[in-house]
Parts: sequence; structure tokens; C-alpha cells
Amino acid sequence: MSKIVDITDKLQFEENPKLVIKDKELEVNADAATVLKIMGILGDGENVQPSDVVKMYELIFSEADRKKIDKMKLQFADFQTLVFSSISLITGEEDTGE
Repeated sequence: MSKIVDITDKLQFEENPKLVIKDKELEVNADAATVLKIMGILGDGENVQPSDVVKMYELIFSEADRKKIDKMKLQFADFQTLVFSSISLITGEEDTGE
């Protein structure tokens, strides 16, 4: 008979974190698969291309939240701030203000 180990109590089943911009809440995908894909794209953080920022943006935000963001008409620098703040949030490097 094979051994069975229940690790449910060791796992955290929290909701995804959210960012707020102009009173709009944006859910940030924080599942492990997404985070690992982002880390693979980001690498050491050197030579991040605009196309990489767009790829990470598409992984981080749902289509519905991307539509909200598109309506904000952010400048590219602000768009980058949004993406990199989201990455910091899901990797635990961002102060959530709580």
C-alpha cells in the first residue's frame, strides 16, 4: 500500500492580491505558475525589453482588468510602474500598506 500524506493544512489558499489605481481594484494573478513564468521572462532584471513588459502584463492581469487599465491611457513609464509594482507585490517585495 502506498503512503498518503495530506499537506492541506500547510498550504495557503488566499485570494489574489489587488492593486488600486484611481479607485479601481485590479486583481494580480499570484499563482505559482504565473510567478514562475514572470521570473523566467524577467531573468536578472537586466535588458528587459518592452515586449517582455507586455508579456508579463498579460500574465499578471485578467482580460477584464487589462480592459480597465487600457481605458486609463497610462504613459509607458506609468505602465512599467504598474507591471513592476505588481511583480513586487506577488513576489512579496512590495509593502502592501496594511
